[in-house]
Amino acid sequence: MVRTGTCTAAFLLASVLGIFTPAAFAAEPNCRAIESISARLSCYDAAFPPKARKPAEAGIDSSSGYKDPFLAEEARTAAKLKNICRGC
Repeated sequence: MVRTGTCTAAFLLASVLGIFTPAAFAAEPNCRAIESISARLSCYDAAFPPKARKPAEAGIDSSSGYKDPFLAEEARTAAKLKNICRGC
C-alpha cells in the first residue's frame, strides 16, 4: 500500500521539474555581453541561423514555358501605387 503523501510529493516534484526543464533548454546565449563586434556577430549567427529562402515561383518550372498573364498588370499597378502622394 502506497501512502498518499508520498504519491503527492512525487507528483509535485515531477510537475515542478517538468515546468522548469524547458526553460533551462530555451536559454539563449548572452551575445550582448561580447565586446568584439565580429565575435558578437558570429554568436548571433550561431544562435539564430538564417532561414532558407524560398524560390520566387516554387510550383512553376521556368523550362515549362508558362507565362503568368497577370504579372505585367501587377507590375503596372505597383508602379502607379508607388507614385501616389500620401499626405500632400
